[in-house]
Amino acid sequence: MTPDQLLTFAYVADTGNISRAAALLHLSQPAVSGQLRLLQDWFGEPLYRRSGHGVALTAAGERLAEQARQLRQVYLQAQAARDAWRGLDTGSLRLGASTTPASYLLPGLVAQFRRRFPAVSLHLSDGNTRQIVERLPGLDLAFIEGEVPAGLPADTAVHGWRQDEVVAIVQADHPLAARGAASLNELADQPLVMREPGSGVRQLVERAFDGAGLAPAVGLELAGVEGVKQAVRAGLGIAFVSLMSMRHEDGTLAVVRVLPRPLTRTLSILVPHANACARATERFLQACLALPDDSEA
Repeated sequence: MTPDQLLTFAYVADTGNISRAAALLHLSQPAVSGQLRLLQDWFGEPLYRRSGHGVALTAAGERLAEQARQLRQVYLQAQAARDAWRGLDTGSLRLGASTTPASYLLPGLVAQFRRRFPAVSLHLSDGNTRQIVERLPGLDLAFIEGEVPAGLPADTAVHGWRQDEVVAIVQADHPLAARGAASLNELADQPLVMREPGSGVRQLVERAFDGAGLAPAVGLELAGVEGVKQAVRAGLGIAFVSLMSMRHEDGTLAVVRVLPRPLTRTLSILVPHANACARATERFLQACLALPDDSEA
């Protein structure tokens, strides 16, 4: 057994998927599988079994995963101590963000951080909320929309960050455009262009319709906000997006707020391994939390 094998096993245990763990560790899938085999041979008991598209830990694997996570925690604490000693003359910061914060809030914050700490290597990946949560073990900070999922690792800190309103959008000449507001009942009668499963906006909208006992017809599913907007421009239906995404529109689309209660959700920041944060992570988190609600990053 080697420390590297245990560290690899910690990521496999957290992600439940060898390929995903390999991507987070910047290793090939065969390399990760080889480390797992050697670790299992050393332990003398099966540690995991194949399950669907991933792996499920055995009882022995669950027990060893506890030790592997502790080793990773010690490793991260040592890394944090090193980064704190060095200051921010070097280091890296791995950010993951769902569509709304990635597109409309983080670019300005990232630019400011780069100007202050040009030697820090900064990586930003985007996706929908579900995808970002799946990548959490390999991130320093994660920015998600809506409800914080259950089952996060115990050392994950959660910061409620900003409030965001989700609105319907229609073509500028749509009958609802002049009113600027509509009830869920009225919106349910319209053909709906919906974001892909896993989207924070989709989850919020589906809960709102379910809570009102409504089942609108979904005519089209698309990944990404801009694709949804283009579908609405083409006359394929109405859609729901963050109000932030409508700040710089060209007039071809109109915002329709939901009555009687606006659709709102919280944007949250997740901090994995919160008790072993590197200094760069702490500085970027502080900058995010200091951002006023009414400013545009």
